[in-house]
Amino acid sequence: MVLRYALTLSICFSIPALAEAQMTDVSCDDSTRMAHMLTNALGAERQGRGLRDPETLLEIWVTQRNGDWIIVQNYTNGTSCIVAMGEHWEGEIPGPT
Repeated sequence: MVLRYALTLSICFSIPALAEAQMTDVSCDDSTRMAHMLTNALGAERQGRGLRDPETLLEIWVTQRNGDWIIVQNYTNGTSCIVAMGEHWEGEIPGPT
């Protein structure tokens, strides 16, 4: 698991940062390249998204093979930043019927 995160972070940090980040562990890139990297390099699929404010969209990406998840913050200027990562994602759990 640690090796997978190290690979993910090395991919993210090898891409030139296009936006200044407030946190030192945030990785940013062009939104199109970020989506391509998440889809093709990591095998992730977008599971949900929602507006944070009129200029910011948050997305949750999940890898189907192991449940790793990534939260990406997209800005109207065409930049996206990975703001959180984790593991063992569980989709919506059905309630009692």
